[in-house]
Amino acid sequence: MDILSINIPTIQNITYIIASVLFITGIKMLGKESTAVKGNFLSALAMFIAVAITCIGIVNPLLLFSGIIIGAIVGSIIALKVKMTSIPEMVALFNGFGGLATFLIAWSEFNNNPESFFQSALVMITLAIGGITFTGSLVAYGKLSEKLKIAKTSFITKIFTTIFYIALAFLCYSIFVTPFIVQSFEFFTILIILVLLGGIGFVLPIGGGDMPVVISLLNSFSGIAAAFAGLLLFNNVLIVAGSLVGASGLILTVIMAKAMNRSIGNILFVGYASSGTSATSEEQGEINPISVSDAYLILENASSVLIVPGYGMAVAQAQHTVRELGELLEENGTEVKYGIHPVAGRMPGHMNVLLAEANVSYDVLAEPDDVNPTMDVVDVAVVIGANDVVNPSATEEPGSPIYGMPIIEVHNAKTVFVLKRSMSSGFAGVQNPLFFKSNTRMLFGDAKESISGLVSEFKD
Repeated sequence: MDILSINIPTIQNITYIIASVLFITGIKMLGKESTAVKGNFLSALAMFIAVAITCIGIVNPLLLFSGIIIGAIVGSIIALKVKMTSIPEMVALFNGFGGLATFLIAWSEFNNNPESFFQSALVMITLAIGGITFTGSLVAYGKLSEKLKIAKTSFITKIFTTIFYIALAFLCYSIFVTPFIVQSFEFFTILIILVLLGGIGFVLPIGGGDMPVVISLLNSFSGIAAAFAGLLLFNNVLIVAGSLVGASGLILTVIMAKAMNRSIGNILFVGYASSGTSATSEEQGEINPISVSDAYLILENASSVLIVPGYGMAVAQAQHTVRELGELLEENGTEVKYGIHPVAGRMPGHMNVLLAEANVSYDVLAEPDDVNPTMDVVDVAVVIGANDVVNPSATEEPGSPIYGMPIIEVHNAKTVFVLKRSMSSGFAGVQNPLFFKSNTRMLFGDAKESISGLVSEFKD
C-alpha cells in the first residue's frame, strides 16, 4: 500500500501527459470538417481521463464523483435540449462556468494562506480573471438572448464601467504594493466584490454587434484562468488545457477583429457607436417586394447563385431547407456557393455550425475575400436574415458607424433577394441601405417558409 501511494503522483503525471497529447491532437483535428467529430471525441476523452486520474488518492473520492456525475447530468441535459438558435448563449454560459470554477479554486487557495509573492500574485490574478469571466459571460448571455437591454450610454453602464477600472487598479495595488495584505479577509473580500462587479462593467458597454468577438475573448479568458489555476495546483494537464484554450481563443479574437477591420481595443473600449460620426437610422427610399413565385422564375434562369446566411436563418431553423434549395439549384445547372462572413450570427463559426448540421459540403463555403472580386457576375445573391455583414454603408458611407468593416458585397450582384420578417435593423442597430437599392427585392416572411415555397416551386 505504501508503494502504491508513493507511485500515485508519478502515475498521475504520466496520465496527464497522455491526456495533454490527446488534447493537442483533438484540437488540431477540429481544424478540418472531415476530422472535427473525431477531434471533439478525443478532446472529451482527454478530459475524462484527466478527471478520472485526479480522483486517485483523493481523501473523499465519493464526494468528487458525486460532483462529476451532477455536472455531467446537468451539462448533458443543457446540450441535448438547447436549440441551435441558443448555441451562442450556451457557449457564453459555459465560458462563465469555467471562469467560476477557477474563481472558486483561487478562493480556496487563499484559505491555504499563500506564503510567497508568486503564490499570492497567482491567487489574485486567477481570482480576477475567473471572476471577470464569470459575470462578464452572464452579461454576454443576457445580451445575446436579448433579456438584458441596457444602453451602453446609460448611467448604470457608466457606474459598472467605473467599477471595472477600479477593480483593475485595486488588483495592481494588491499585487505590487501590498501583496501579503491579501491574506486579510476584509481586503480579499473587497477584491472579490470588485472583480465580480467589474466583469459586468467589462461587457456591459460593448455593443450587441460585437458579441461574437466578446464570446471568443471570454473563452480565451476562461482558458487563461484555468492555466493559472493549474499553476496554483501544480496540475500539468490543467496548465496545458488552459493554455490551449487561452491561446486559440485569443487567436480567434484577433482574426475576428481583423475581419471587422477594427482593433480589439476599439471593440472593447470604444464600440460601433463611436467609430463614426453619424448613423443611418431612417429609411432611404422605396423598397421592391417580391413574391415566392416571381423569385423562383429568376432563380430558375440563374447560372450562379450566392447564398449568404445570417442569424435570421438560425432563428427560422432553415438550414436544412436552404441545403435542399441549394441542391435543387445545382440539379438545375446553377453554380451555388455560400458566402460566410466571419462574424455572421451571434458567435464565432455560427453559420458554419448550422450548415454543417445540414450536411452542406464544406467545399462550397466561401469567405468574403473569395466572393467579392467576382460578385458582379453573380446572377442572384440570396441573403437569409443577414444584415450588418452585407450592409453597403460599410463601404459607401464614411459617416456610418460601421464604415470600414469588411462585408460581403452582395449589392454588386445582378439581383439580390433579401429574406426578412420586417425592415428592422441588424444587431448593430444600423439601418441597411441595401434594402432600398434598385437591384434588391425583399422577400418578406419567415425564412424557412419562404425557402420551402421556393423548394416546392422547383419540385413542381
